[in-house]
Amino acid sequence: MNEHEPSSCGFVKFVFFIWNKQKMNTHEQFVISINRELGSGGRTVGRKLAEKLGVPFYDKALIEALQQKYNLTVTEIEDLKGRSHSWWADFKRAFSIGYAMSNSADYEQSVVDEPDVLTTDNMYKAELEILRGIASSESCVMAGRTAFFVFRSHPNHLNIFIQASMEHRAQRIMEKKGISHEEALKTIEKVDRMRENYVKKYTGTSRYDTRNYDLVFNMDGKTEDEIVEQILMYIGRH
Repeated sequence: MNEHEPSSCGFVKFVFFIWNKQKMNTHEQFVISINRELGSGGRTVGRKLAEKLGVPFYDKALIEALQQKYNLTVTEIEDLKGRSHSWWADFKRAFSIGYAMSNSADYEQSVVDEPDVLTTDNMYKAELEILRGIASSESCVMAGRTAFFVFRSHPNHLNIFIQASMEHRAQRIMEKKGISHEEALKTIEKVDRMRENYVKKYTGTSRYDTRNYDLVFNMDGKTEDEIVEQILMYIGRH
């Protein structure tokens, strides 16, 4: 077992547990955050869920690409916010950001080849502003390392964690990258370590702490479509 896997709770058959809280209302503006393990299929679940709900899908790789391509520093974002209350919606329209970019071949590859780049505090602050800007202007599904923490006080949100056994994850990475089983395991362990360190640094909690989520799914023996249907059923959109 990987050192970062939640050994105290093991792997669940479908839903590990659900917090007793009022369910998210899809008839009002909402945000669904999806945290996932590399190779679990969680990003595909997020994308398909967004398609079913008819809302945009975003994740950290896309946010980082936006920061780099359009120089979205904290200062730049503050300037945009000063010009328009709905700065994210205006920015999105101006640069045609959305489904097409998040499903490009280059983008798909960047998700697997997650770079070992140290995130600076300024980069993280800019990321937070982008996330908050998105959630304040539109309903969305967001797959990101700290989205569950950023939106914990959002009035209409749902936090989901997608996990899978190491073998399930390794097989998916082997197929995507055409690498050996040993190389796949090393890739997973490296990304797991990077993501956990990132979450702990900026949130003070663990991404594996199930108290951070409303729904937790194990992908072993399940398809992405089955998980999507379970989520839709839970929020009353089945």
